Amino acid sequence: MFKIIRKSDIVLFFVLLAIGVALSVPGFASGSSSSSSQSSTVEISVAGESFGSYDINEDKEINIQRGTNQNKVIIKDKTVQMIEASCHNHDCIKQGTISKVNQSIICLPNRVVVRIVAGSAEGQENSSEGGDVDVISG
Repeated sequence: MFKIIRKSDIVLFFVLLAIGVALSVPGFASGSSSSSSQSSTVEISVAGESFGSYDINEDKEINIQRGTNQNKVIIKDKTVQMIEASCHNHDCIKQGTISKVNQSIICLPNRVVVRIVAGSAEGQENSSEGGDVDVISG
């Protein structure tokens, strides 16, 4: 009725535990660096449309104006922060600074998304102008 735990069961348990821990650490399995690389780009979109791409290595202050909505983003020391917003709750400002690829700051009321992506600003601008087919329907 009761089975005895064998030595192989214990080994299997620790192997699966080690794999689970390794997969839960960001960047460990993919081999990517957790810090922002030199080729990272800050992409800003407003209402789903691209507002601009900026090199994270260059300190810059970006004013985003759309109708009565206004946001101000600062890129400084390879970090990005939203410092001003005309929204009522200011959750986007409370998100603080971001510095790693795939992190983002989102202002829902003003429909502004700021995110860090891998790649250079020049490459991002050129890729949006290309005539590549993204979806084929038929």
